[in-house]
Amino acid sequence: MGNLGFQEILLIAVVILVLFGGRKIPEFMRGLGKGIREFNDAKDNVKKELEEGMKEKDRVAANGTTAAPASNNTAATTTQP
Repeated sequence: MGNLGFQEILLIAVVILVLFGGRKIPEFMRGLGKGIREFNDAKDNVKKELEEGMKEKDRVAANGTTAAPASNNTAATTTQP
């Protein structure tokens, strides 16, 4: 599986030509190209966000600080005589 010879590719091309006709093939290929382009753009955006997240994590770890939210619980820290 995965080894397509010349005869198999030719058969696939003939079937596509019969199913879609000569006029629809360019439209089909344009749509396929747009879909692949959108997929690659989304993949690149996810990769970029992951890399930025890793850089942020490394930067926070290098500074020795955490991004934990500050607590507003003052009742536990104050004492009454």
